[in-house]
Amino acid sequence: MILSDIRILEEIKKGNIVIEPFDRRCLGTNSYDVHLGKHLAVYKSRVLDARKHNEVEYFDIPKEGIVLEPNTLYLGVTKEYTETHAHVPFLEGKSSTGRLGIDIHATAGKGDVGFCNTWTLEISVAQPVRIYEGMPVGQLIYFAVEGDIEFFYNTKENAKYIEKTIKPVESMMWKNQF
Repeated sequence: MILSDIRILEEIKKGNIVIEPFDRRCLGTNSYDVHLGKHLAVYKSRVLDARKHNEVEYFDIPKEGIVLEPNTLYLGVTKEYTETHAHVPFLEGKSSTGRLGIDIHATAGKGDVGFCNTWTLEISVAQPVRIYEGMPVGQLIYFAVEGDIEFFYNTKENAKYIEKTIKPVESMMWKNQF
């Protein structure tokens, strides 16, 4: 079950959902619009290794925007910090973003109950496109959870993305044992 706008507001009031900053105008019928933060990152190496810590280089989006190029993975971040204590959040791209040829996530659209942070975006583009800080890029959709939860994400010992940040976070795949 996807939460409606009224239900999202009720859950915010209860503290089960936190969105900062919150703007009522960004609340849709069953989603909340999120915006591109000012920080981007790209990997320093063109060849990535899943067993190694691949370092990134950070930069800010200038006021006049920045042109993203195909064949490069950009890591972005949402302007909004969110917490989800009783629902499963999904981040999907907005249709207007997709119609510009911008994908905001490669595979990581689902959050976990207990996720408390900004969202790192895995941005790729179909053709060169200029983007801007603060532009709407996605929407959060909240699903109800069936059953009790044993371990919330922010309490798991092996949770890799719990350090609060305003910058995009590179892959932590290298922390896995394989």
